Amino acid sequence: MNVVYLNGAFMPVAEAKVSAMDRGFLFGDGAYEVIPVYSRRPFRLPEHLARLRHTLEGILLADPLGEAEWTRLINEIVARNEGEDQSVYLQITRGADTKRNHAFPARVVPTVYIMSEPLVTPAAAQRESGIAAVSAPDVRWLRCDLKTTSLLANCLLRQQAVDAGCVETVLFRDGFITEGAASNIFAVKNGVLLAPPKNHLMLPGITYDVVLELAARHGLPCEVRNVPEAEARGANELWMTSSTKEVLPIVRLDGQPVGTGRPGPVFARMYAWYQDFKRTVMRGG
Repeated sequence: MNVVYLNGAFMPVAEAKVSAMDRGFLFGDGAYEVIPVYSRRPFRLPEHLARLRHTLEGILLADPLGEAEWTRLINEIVARNEGEDQSVYLQITRGADTKRNHAFPARVVPTVYIMSEPLVTPAAAQRESGIAAVSAPDVRWLRCDLKTTSLLANCLLRQQAVDAGCVETVLFRDGFITEGAASNIFAVKNGVLLAPPKNHLMLPGITYDVVLELAARHGLPCEVRNVPEAEARGANELWMTSSTKEVLPIVRLDGQPVGTGRPGPVFARMYAWYQDFKRTVMRGG
């Protein structure tokens, strides 16, 4: 049985309970992070914790632990659970009040929760054939750079993909790509990698950073700029990236082929670079 951490104690997940008055339950008032673990090594933990601090600052919630204690607890969760590769989820809510009130309570203790699940990456068959996606207007709020637990809009957008037999929903706002329902999106046009810029309309993905670093390291031309919807739909390749999906080619969008309708040559190179990076850096320390 998985071991989790809740408010100062480790316990089996079946024993973890929070108050019905917790603001995370009542309002989605909280922050979260997802950290991939390779060979029991949390990947880029300082960067994930920096993103967590950015979210906590954005929602006016003081960090209840600090980087050293987060690091200790995350390593302890990894040690207490099975599997060399894990996905660690941590969540902080503003805590439980005595009444339901939109305004922040004057004195409340944050709820801190950490769990681990197996890190499952895409099967070879899915990677080799590519995946299908749908598109939708990006109807989420204007602080998508904050990794908050208020994810209903993302869930509804991802469900559109599931209902259509697809893997992801590509989001467009004001005529430009923002990201996916639960991923970052890249395009390739004429051999150039195109990446939407980090701003308040997209989550700054850690895997997004890795892809851009690998492109620079290996001399792949790259432009970080706003990518118009028409350019995305006419791209030679589209990719989705995340800590669990890694780099995955989108070969159909809204029922239409992307490029040749097969994973492209630039994706093949990036995937090889990414796997080498995972072997030598993510696993190697």
